[in-house]
Parts: sequence; C-alpha cells; structure tokens
Amino acid sequence: MQHLRLTGISSMATRALLADLAEAWAAEGGGPLAIESVGGVDAAKRVAAGEAFDVVVLASDAIDKLVAGGHAVAGTRTDLVHSGVAVAVRAGAPRPDIGTEAALREAVLAAASIGHSTGPSGTALLKLFERWGLADTLRERIVQAPPGVPVGTLVARGEVALGFQQLSELMHLPGIDLLGPMPAEVQITTTFSAALCRTAAQPQAVRALLDWLRSPATAALKQRHGFEPA
Repeated sequence: MQHLRLTGISSMATRALLADLAEAWAAEGGGPLAIESVGGVDAAKRVAAGEAFDVVVLASDAIDKLVAGGHAVAGTRTDLVHSGVAVAVRAGAPRPDIGTEAALREAVLAAASIGHSTGPSGTALLKLFERWGLADTLRERIVQAPPGVPVGTLVARGEVALGFQQLSELMHLPGIDLLGPMPAEVQITTTFSAALCRTAAQPQAVRALLDWLRSPATAALKQRHGFEPA
C-alpha cells in the first residue's frame, strides 16, 4: 500500500523527539512524516491562519485553543509527553545549589542574568519569580530567548548566566552544564499534545499516527529525550 507523506508542525521543545519518532514511524511502515519545528507561538499562528498541515504538536493549552478555534479537530487531542524544566550554567562555570526551593531562589538572586523561553514554561517561571516577590528585583536581569532559539544556546555563548528550559531542549546542547531539574515543589511541567489539523488531507492516516504516538511502543524514545510518556 502506498503511503502518502504526512506533514506536521511543532514547537522547538519536541523537535529532536519528533525527528526520531518520524523515523520510527516510517520504519514500521507508517509512511513518510515531515514535521517542521518552529517557535510555538509561530506554529500556532500558522495553523490558525489555515496553512495546510496534517498534524500539529504543541503544549496542550495551545492545542485546546486551536480546537476551540476550529483549526484542529475536536476529540483528537492526544497527550504525548510531560516535560519538566531544568536549569543550566555555561560549561565550567560555578554550579549553584538548586536542590530546594530556597536554594534555587538564592541561585536566581545571585545570577547576573536569567534566561527563559517564549513558551509556557517561561511564562510560569516569571509567575514563580512574582510569587517569590522578586519580579522587580530581577526585571533588568531577565532575558527571553528569541523564538526558536534554545535558552541553552544563550547560556553557552555567555549571554545568560542561569538558563531555564525544558530538559529535552537542554540535555543535548554543547557548551553548558546541567544543574538538574527544578526542585519538585516548584517544578514547571508542560504537557505536549498532538491533534489532527482541520486542513489534513489524510485524516485517517493521521488518526493512525496519533494512536501510535501514544502507544507503549514510543515510550523508550520519549524517555531517551528527557520526557515522561503522558
């Protein structure tokens, strides 16, 4: 049976994982799958503007908005992975303790600059700083990575002293040292989900893909990329 090529769009957080999943899907006879990864805000805008994709992978709240707007098909949201935020410094830099909420707060206060992403984890981090009463203190030190640029890249270049981003985006980057995940009491977890796009040319093939993406067959790959299967 001839499989037509499926196309998709995702945020940067799942780029490496989806590349490997696409390879595995094709190897199992699912056919070619090409997923473009861009900044999450841009990805959502392009789907909402009616650009033709078969599948979209974004943070679950962004998927829900696309469903509500009629751009993704209701009832097809498929939760794929849970992603926690980790903290990094430039390779060789001093490694502050981040093992507890109090220690992390001290590390943030001591940092010359703090980097975060444009995604939902970045928004949640700023809310945490507000809750700590540090929003005004840190305002001049906070650097938001441009869409599509990993926070870890800014850390590696020395443009940011302390970087916060999903573990999956930090774990394979050269030039940085991972301090570890944020402590459990303040950990920021994002669920990434997939959905069938309203513009899909092959909805049945996409539904088969979504079933496979949430199956146990994909769990090991998800864990290898620093995610927890949803």
